[in-house]
Amino acid sequence: MRILVLYTGELGKKVIQNLINSSNFCVSCGELCNHCRQARKSYANLIVGIHEFPEDLPPFIEEPSQFLPPKLPECDLILAIGIHPDLLAAIPEVVKNTGAKAVIAPVEDSKKTPAGILEQLRKELEATGVEFEAPKPFCSLEKTGKPIIDAFVDLGFGRPILRIEMSPDGKMFIGAGVIRDAPCGSTWFVAKKLGWTDFSEYKETISGAHHSYPCTGSMDKDPQIGDTILHKAGYIIREAVEDAMECAKKEKARLSAASGDEVRALASEN
Repeated sequence: MRILVLYTGELGKKVIQNLINSSNFCVSCGELCNHCRQARKSYANLIVGIHEFPEDLPPFIEEPSQFLPPKLPECDLILAIGIHPDLLAAIPEVVKNTGAKAVIAPVEDSKKTPAGILEQLRKELEATGVEFEAPKPFCSLEKTGKPIIDAFVDLGFGRPILRIEMSPDGKMFIGAGVIRDAPCGSTWFVAKKLGWTDFSEYKETISGAHHSYPCTGSMDKDPQIGDTILHKAGYIIREAVEDAMECAKKEKARLSAASGDEVRALASEN
């Protein structure tokens, strides 16, 4: 897969750094870092192009071609992150020039990425057989049966999935591992903060870590979801942790039952 990243703002920078998995990207542990992310593969080789648009563009852009790079590389997937609405509307032209087969345009602020433009973009792209998703927020992205976009999720980016390790008494997180990461990289940060904290305090731990990462989702109420995008992102990571906690509890119960069966089997032999 060849990925082209077009972006404006902090989210784009975080997504790029998370894809590359640079050694100085995650700072959650400070001097106590145990380099847990070293085991995670870097996808720098998949990025064929990066272009950052400035944040001080005119409110209205009549000729988007004036601001688009004159030459962009061929690619399979375009990540259009936080870019000006008029430039977003010009993505079909970028698709033609690059041969892209899919576009992901995540939404962290519905004022900057209007729903009307996204719907227009969806219609134009899908009419030509180009896959399109506009996850709101980016960490809500899941597999949908679209091959290129699903392949991006399979790399390990989208709606978070974690693995939880619990203490023998089932009251404390011993640790947490990341199976699928939020594209911005926040899942690793939350997972690290969960280590050696009480199960009973998991909501406060997650909320504190999610906000301090920090999440770049808007705090303005979004009319489509009926809440803020930042809050939705917070609910997503909390649900991911709760799912992992439930799996850990079931596994603990299974192992306990298996151990009990072994004891009973030995007792019956004697």
